[in-house]
Amino acid sequence: MKKSLVVWLALILIVVLSAPPLPAQDAVVLVGSGSSVPAPLYAKWTEAYNKRNPRYQMRYLPVGTSEGINNLAHGSGDFAAGEAQLPAKDKATLIEIPSVIIGIVPIYNLPGVQKDLHFSGELLAEIFLGSVKTWNAPQIAKLNPGVSLPDMPIKVVYRPGGKGSNYIFSEFLSKTSPKFKAEIGVTPSPKWPVGAPAERSSDMADKVKAEAGAIGYVEAQYAMKAGLPMGLVLNPAGKFVKGSDNNITAACKAVEAPSWDKFAASLTEAPGADSFPIASFTWLYLRTSSGDPKRAAALSDFLNWVYSDGQKIADQDGYSELPPELLTKVKAKVASLH
Repeated sequence: MKKSLVVWLALILIVVLSAPPLPAQDAVVLVGSGSSVPAPLYAKWTEAYNKRNPRYQMRYLPVGTSEGINNLAHGSGDFAAGEAQLPAKDKATLIEIPSVIIGIVPIYNLPGVQKDLHFSGELLAEIFLGSVKTWNAPQIAKLNPGVSLPDMPIKVVYRPGGKGSNYIFSEFLSKTSPKFKAEIGVTPSPKWPVGAPAERSSDMADKVKAEAGAIGYVEAQYAMKAGLPMGLVLNPAGKFVKGSDNNITAACKAVEAPSWDKFAASLTEAPGADSFPIASFTWLYLRTSSGDPKRAAALSDFLNWVYSDGQKIADQDGYSELPPELLTKVKAKVASLH
């Protein structure tokens, strides 16, 4: 049985088992799948949206960005979500629209080191390529003067294939390290030469937290909730910046202004002194047309909610909501669909 079919059957099972009884005979349950990066936000959205109107309900299954896009492209589900730009083969039938802005941050477990460490893209590339093997290596010490670094092996933790966080992280590393670009490149499925895998974003945070000497990368909200230190990352302006709400939003503004209509633009290595260099949109992937008026109406209702109340919930949960100027353009795009 093909993996996409297995995933779709799992989606159907989740809907059947978790959907509350719906009194309306014409109720529609929207089903989406995709990245685990925004899974906590989709859980909050599901809880809030499903209380709003019994006629429209929503379910989301975090199976990975690539799998979500594949499901949607093959007719399974109503939407997908993730952090990779659409493959060329899908651009005729699918579109991507930003939902919120996120930051992928380096996380680590280094007992005794209290100061937030500094990383450059070049250094992170060397670590994840396996060239820098210990925490007291000269390349790390150079960016962190005055920090007492232990003589401890670096234990790399990475995400397996098909993940949106891989796409963002590999894009950033490819922009900052010619060696990484040549050996691995930009992809949701890097062939990591060293380390151990973590299937979901939550698994990444758990593994790094449990293993002294570990380093990984994860969406900032997972790091904050796990209480893990987040490294400061060198941006193109020459500043080491943290993956905070303001710095992640600054990257979006630097790329999107003044037209605010790029939507599928890369936010990594954005210009500006305050821009966090591993920022990205997390996108909603949608079909360009729908053959089912009832489901199209339900999806339109959900999208309108995402870009109103949903943005407020994202902000309350620590995510970076879309700037007002971009939100206006996104709403106009949503109104033109179906």
